[in-house]
Amino acid sequence: MSEPIKNRYEFVLLFDVENGNPNGDPDMGNMPRIDPQTGHGIVTDVCLKRKVRDYVEMVKEDQEGYEIYVKSGAVLNAQHRRAYDALKVPQVDKKLTDPAVTKWMTDHFYDIRAFGAVMTTGVNCGQVRGPVQLAFARSIDPIFQNEVTLTRCAVTKEGETKDREMGKKQVVPYALYRADGYVSANLARKSTGFSEDDLELFWTALVNMFEHDHSATRGKMSTRKLLVFKHENELGCCQAHALFDKVTMKSLVGDRPARSYADYEVTIDREMPRGVELIEKV
Repeated sequence: MSEPIKNRYEFVLLFDVENGNPNGDPDMGNMPRIDPQTGHGIVTDVCLKRKVRDYVEMVKEDQEGYEIYVKSGAVLNAQHRRAYDALKVPQVDKKLTDPAVTKWMTDHFYDIRAFGAVMTTGVNCGQVRGPVQLAFARSIDPIFQNEVTLTRCAVTKEGETKDREMGKKQVVPYALYRADGYVSANLARKSTGFSEDDLELFWTALVNMFEHDHSATRGKMSTRKLLVFKHENELGCCQAHALFDKVTMKSLVGDRPARSYADYEVTIDREMPRGVELIEKV
């Protein structure tokens, strides 16, 4: 495992969806999530982290040090017991944990090193705050939630008198989303050991995560831009908002709804504060 990262980073991720549902809301019949006050689309940080986890799991296939802690079918307490069994440490007090157990978890699970985890669910492995954090993604313009009626030429049960069934599908015709994020070298050093190799894998995941997550529900989704601001030191050289403000998006179609990435103009102010480097991954 390489050394923890030594530089602070911020990043801007732009991605779009065409005729798909990027993040359904189970409390609203799985309609695409929106800000109810503005009508802008929302994709949660949890949704984006899920795609990063799935990409890492696909690429690394449970290689040592790159297992995924939060994944489909996983029993978290069973994951915790692996640490105690591997170190042959008895769990004496459910409220206390051996620091070696927590370190075993961060060493073995990529998503714990990146995003942190609360591992105090019964079998206590402590908790760590992850150096990589994402804000909710928000669409550049308000979205239109389109509910499409579908017909299936087959029925569910025997004895049905109908020869077909109806259903519904919720889609966004088109939307461009922006997510801002942070990578803390200070937390990487003090908390999880998130390394340069881990960081490169994270950037690769953000670029490629939609390429391996296609489904009829999600439609066409693509990463359009990934802009990384690298500080020359651990604590950073300026406030994050000053860097985020250097990336702006504007619709080119006036009152007409956007229907492609070409309908937007992305402007980047490339004059960086002293000690900050702009890296354009996409």
